[in-house]
Amino acid sequence: MTTPFPYERGAAQGPVPPPECPAHGLGIGPGGRRRIYGPEAERDPHGLYDKLRAEHGSVAPVLLHGDVPAWLVLGHSENLHMTRTPSQFSRDSRRWRALQDGTVAPDHPLAPIFTWQPICVFADGATHERQRGAVTDSMGRIDTRGVRRHVNRHSNRLVNDFCQEGRVDLVSQFAERLPMMVMCAILGMPEEYNDRMVQAARDMTRGTATAVASNAYVIGALTRLVRRRRREPADDFATWLVEHPSGMTDQEVSEHLRLVLIASYEATANLIASVLRMVLTDPRFRARLSGGHMTVPEAVEQTLWDEPPFTAVFGRWAVGDTELGGQQIKAGDALIVGIAPANSDPVVRPDLNADMEGNRAHLAFSGGPHECPGQDIGRAIADVGVDALLMRLPDLELAVDESELSWIGNFMGRHLVELPADFAARPPQDDKEPPSMGRPNPQRQDREVRSTVRHTAPTPGRTPAPATAPAAAGTGAGTTPAATAADEPGVAPAGESAGQSAAGRIPQQRGETAPARLWRAVSRWWSGD
Repeated sequence: MTTPFPYERGAAQGPVPPPECPAHGLGIGPGGRRRIYGPEAERDPHGLYDKLRAEHGSVAPVLLHGDVPAWLVLGHSENLHMTRTPSQFSRDSRRWRALQDGTVAPDHPLAPIFTWQPICVFADGATHERQRGAVTDSMGRIDTRGVRRHVNRHSNRLVNDFCQEGRVDLVSQFAERLPMMVMCAILGMPEEYNDRMVQAARDMTRGTATAVASNAYVIGALTRLVRRRRREPADDFATWLVEHPSGMTDQEVSEHLRLVLIASYEATANLIASVLRMVLTDPRFRARLSGGHMTVPEAVEQTLWDEPPFTAVFGRWAVGDTELGGQQIKAGDALIVGIAPANSDPVVRPDLNADMEGNRAHLAFSGGPHECPGQDIGRAIADVGVDALLMRLPDLELAVDESELSWIGNFMGRHLVELPADFAARPPQDDKEPPSMGRPNPQRQDREVRSTVRHTAPTPGRTPAPATAPAAAGTGAGTTPAATAADEPGVAPAGESAGQSAAGRIPQQRGETAPARLWRAVSRWWSGD
């Protein structure tokens, strides 16, 4: 019987040094603290969590890259308390004592992760509310059904690229590509999708020597996008942030686009790869899925428990001296949200083989005010992408022995290097035109209509051309104005005055009307959300 994941206890690990071998000491650093980076941590992270839990309990002292001290929070309830109490555990990395005294240099391999930036991830209080509100409101404008159609279309396009070969690496040819294709489209930069963008997104969070350069490449692409959207607004996520009433600066918009792009991409790519690996390696899992006893969304949720896309999130910084999990935390100490160890905490999950169907108490998307706002988009990409792949290639089989699979990464996450699979070769299928990514901005549409009316005003002595109904502005071919008003809650129905529709021009998720909330609920039910 195969275990859910190769690195779990009792699974095939490859050669393991005997207890007396010096290699066992590679994970121990100054002060007797265990390193959460390096060969031991990468080879068997769950084994490392077990050791730390046995030695220190629910909060353990550890060493980051360069032997920088930090605290890894292992307990489920302790992680919830930390993420839900920003008054004690801040997200402002400038509080880090190691940064203040020079222990951590600006060119540290993890600099792209912890360097303070003017974004909601590093903010608390009113600043966090303003910036997070802009992101959340813009997320609320994304058309979930349109995203799902877009994912399905690009999934089939990717399958078309290799379906005639009979062999595929599901990591590099599918899991790593689909999320970037979709996220670039959602953000409004499909032309920036290329292999370099995929590589940079994977590299910049791994503490490598090239992480800083990869970060610069991504920021450059996003900066160009923001400047373009200031000049040429469109119906995409970048424009919604630019136009949001919070008044974000160009730098704030660029940095938040980077946050959304990288977090969504990395999490979703890892999630898709993990679900597919489960399908190919665990007979029980595949039997339940193919037999109709488990849906793909349920499979995704189970994977979020067993193999969360991010194993940890760095970090939180202690506002003052405090206590957590029996440990004395000093002001300025760094703490790590231990997502994977929290999901396997014996207190909440004594049997790791138990079915977690219907239980969303996992911390795969963190918790508290900084919980991932884009988790539903990530779920949608994984749900639809995996389902589309399995519909096209139901005979997928792992092409190598399970013990040959390998991972790379760091303490925040790791991903499969390859997932080779065989299948019966078949011809490609046609794909369709891309759907809309979101709801048009009624305010910008009104401006465009008024501009059109001004430029087409009748000249004295000439017969005026038939006027176009304003309610039809922005509709696609074959779409009636009435249908558009019904489909888009933010668009004023025909006959409503400009003054009456003004309140609906700004996308504010919190101020959504009852009919709009009802329509959103019906839409999600219809699309299977």
